[in-house]
Amino acid sequence: MAKGQAVFRKRVRLPPPAALALLYAALVALGAGLLSLPGATVEPIGWGDALFTSASAVTVTGLAVVDTGTGFTLFGQAVILGLIQLGGLGLMTFAALVLTMLGRPMGFSSRSFLREDLNQTSISELFRLVRLILKVVLVCEAAGAAALAAVFVPAEGLWPGLWSAVFHSVSAFNNAGFSLYSDSLSGFAANPVVNLATPALLIVGGLGYMVLHEILNRTPWRAMSLHSKLTLIGTGALLAWGMVAFAALEWTNPGTLGPMPWWEKLMASWFQSATTRTAGFNTVDIGALHDSTALMFMSLMMIGGGSTSTAGGIKVTTFIVLILATVAFFRRRDTLHAFGRSLGVDEVMKVLALAMVSLLTVMGATFVLSVMHDGEFLDLAFETVSAFATVGLSRGATGELDGLGRAAVVFLMFVGRVGPLTLGFFLATQAPPRVRYPGGRVFLG
Repeated sequence: MAKGQAVFRKRVRLPPPAALALLYAALVALGAGLLSLPGATVEPIGWGDALFTSASAVTVTGLAVVDTGTGFTLFGQAVILGLIQLGGLGLMTFAALVLTMLGRPMGFSSRSFLREDLNQTSISELFRLVRLILKVVLVCEAAGAAALAAVFVPAEGLWPGLWSAVFHSVSAFNNAGFSLYSDSLSGFAANPVVNLATPALLIVGGLGYMVLHEILNRTPWRAMSLHSKLTLIGTGALLAWGMVAFAALEWTNPGTLGPMPWWEKLMASWFQSATTRTAGFNTVDIGALHDSTALMFMSLMMIGGGSTSTAGGIKVTTFIVLILATVAFFRRRDTLHAFGRSLGVDEVMKVLALAMVSLLTVMGATFVLSVMHDGEFLDLAFETVSAFATVGLSRGATGELDGLGRAAVVFLMFVGRVGPLTLGFFLATQAPPRVRYPGGRVFLG
């Protein structure tokens, strides 16, 4: 009997990515249950709306079907904030922090889950990374809340203003995009504090903890890792491109930048460039964007932020490695080179797999939503990319979806948070055959 139980336990043992996904799903279900309580909302909401809101918070997306500021009570808003913090930090990161503070050790399997959640290959450095995460989160969110309180407290009063500052600081650092205002932060489009503090939180939260670790240790540029160099250069280039492109495309648009003075146009362009990288806040009407601008936003949303960060998307380094692989192909090179370092075949294969899974997921979901909902194709495609990249920007299509459509968006948000490669891990649990086949040739292009 004991032998049979041991065999059963061995058979039902889940790999770390699967267990991590189940933990996220459990948190989504728990959040939905809490948001369904009578004291969480001003008026009762259905289970579907509660589940959607919980999934959006846990996956730090920001898409909403119930107005956060007016539809939820203080308790409901606190639940959403807690889900955002847990989802942004990562469940296993949070568990490691609790166990560390309690002085209890983590088993090898728990460390494996944490390694998967932080996208690390070495277990030995995990706890050092976790301690760094705690320090960065506390300092950044506290500093952001203090800066935003200088704006919100005079406008709303002491306690409502402080709560709004804390809520938006946590939401911004975790790249969640949830706001207590119905128009997001559009009412503060001309406020320099909001336009500096919020993007700063978004960028720091989206760089990734490995990059922040080297920055805080004052690592000189020459000694920085290749990952940090690519992330910093890619982030800077994408921020500059997004700001210039948005300003050029929307400068005279009467629905967005048109009525603003030139200095406010520049601030709004900077804000939108930062928030498009998976944050979800906005200071202009996203539904009034030109089609060309919406397409540009979709490309930035798909790229996302840095690895091991609160941001989503395929990640900046993935995008850069794709470019490097393309350049290497046209130069007839067998390896990729950057900053005196080379990238092997394993990194390239991982990037290609991630890009292909992401592309197929977005295309398939857009097709499904187009079949189920007779709306503007661009709006549906925009919503699909926003959900998969866990951004939260919306052109209004989410509120018009039926139950099946919202279920599809929830699935997209969940897959986008857990990670496309984790999905691929589920589909490839068998070891590859150790057989070498004769070489073949395929004509491409």
